Amino acid sequence: MTPLTEQQLLQILTNAGRQAGVFVPALNAAMGKYLIITRLRMAAFLAQIGHESGHLRYVRELGSESYLAKYDTGRLAERLGNTPEADGDGQLYRGRGLIQVTGRSNYSACSEALFADQRLLVTPELLEHPVYAAMSAGWFWQRAGLNSLADKGDFLTITKRINGGTNGLKDRQALYERALEVLQ
Repeated sequence: MTPLTEQQLLQILTNAGRQAGVFVPALNAAMGKYLIITRLRMAAFLAQIGHESGHLRYVRELGSESYLAKYDTGRLAERLGNTPEADGDGQLYRGRGLIQVTGRSNYSACSEALFADQRLLVTPELLEHPVYAAMSAGWFWQRAGLNSLADKGDFLTITKRINGGTNGLKDRQALYERALEVLQ
């Protein structure tokens, strides 16, 4: 498959605006590295990151301090590898990147994959930069085994692996259909 163009990205993520031009090189690099290089894989990936990022507008999880507190203490915080104390881990390791990498454990694993060190634990904001936002999404995609699901057209399971449920499924599906059309 040929590299994604800015025009194609704007046809798929119609609200991306100027962000499309900013993200095209980063997306092409990430998709190449993580073998998201067939029409089915690219369509599924672009639909998912499009939904997760609000058409490339958000690379940092939105939410008040009280909303993000769910990542700081309790079962979810523990599952994400955050410390059990109310010490701000929830804010620090909130979702970032085009597929929201969330929690200390995920930041650590992503950091090892992208940098071969733990720099994301010290500077989690790196995942807000287009190159790392895209690379972290590609890393997550590979780690979750989503290329094989994309090859089978199993978009529902891809959504569940990314979202933990089916939140926004209708929008994700519409983006997927549009991406399949654009990526002929």
